[in-house]
Amino acid sequence: MVKIAVVPGSFDPITYGHLDIIHRGATIFGQVNVVVLNNSSKNPLFSVEERVKLIEEVTADLPNVKVETFSGLLMDYAESVNASAIIRGLRAVSDFEYEMQITSMNRVLNDEIETFFIMTKNQYSFLSSSIVKEVAKYGGQISELVPPQVEAALKLKFNLD
Repeated sequence: MVKIAVVPGSFDPITYGHLDIIHRGATIFGQVNVVVLNNSSKNPLFSVEERVKLIEEVTADLPNVKVETFSGLLMDYAESVNASAIIRGLRAVSDFEYEMQITSMNRVLNDEIETFFIMTKNQYSFLSSSIVKEVAKYGGQISELVPPQVEAALKLKFNLD
């Protein structure tokens, strides 16, 4: 039986930090479902459909990665696809506190689905989608932060070409 892991996030947009976690998860689990969660508390730059398309493009080289969307509780999604694990990326100690709260709640909802924390590579420890959007908005250099497809999409959103 294939072990399924879920990598949840808003991915607005996906960065090399996200891809680092996805690639590493894909070497450990038989199937990795990257799930674009529709977070009602955020005001996204990209639509859910645009984010899914970008993630599919930049993970096309990973045959065991599937991209989906979901609204609702992550654990409901994980149960619906028979996932055995949630993968979360950590950049810094400050991420751990927040992620520990979420993980504790998820364990209350379903204690059979494990959460795995993967520390991002040092070169991405500062990186967030918010930072990328802010730099891109003002025409800053982002080619080392996001794949070319994402850079092009950001330039298009901000009318920079």
